[in-house]
Amino acid sequence: MIIQQFFYSISITFGSWLLGAAVNVVLQKGAFYEKLTDLQFIKSDTINKRIGLGAFKWVVKNTFFKYFNQKLVLRNQAGLPELHALRTEMTFSEISHLIAFGLVAVFALVKVVQGNYAAGTIMMAVNILMNLYPSLLQQENKKRIDRLARSLSFYRRTPVAP
Repeated sequence: MIIQQFFYSISITFGSWLLGAAVNVVLQKGAFYEKLTDLQFIKSDTINKRIGLGAFKWVVKNTFFKYFNQKLVLRNQAGLPELHALRTEMTFSEISHLIAFGLVAVFALVKVVQGNYAAGTIMMAVNILMNLYPSLLQQENKKRIDRLARSLSFYRRTPVAP
């Protein structure tokens, strides 16, 4: 029963990715979408480490998950236009995962209200790993890209000595 619920939760979460991306496409047309591009739930690098975001990043980089979104790769010698494009793609991914997280959280809450606590708990645990953590990872990566872009902008404005 628990294993069946686990795989059911994984399938619901995979489906939520598609729905999250579809809703995100619609949201992009709204005027408030720009406000969503700078979300930062956890500002502390220490907290990110404590919740295991570094381990999650390692799993994403070194397992089959690295093939899921090939657009989220920084190439060598990236300039400001490439960093901007990468940040835009990361923002889309982040917001899509957040939408998917919300959808699955509602589904898990319904399971709990129906008295199926095990199903709701398993679904929420899978949801956290497959939707919330990727979103938090994108937020962390966007911070790194912003720092890199600022340093590139600084070096471009600094005059080169003859």
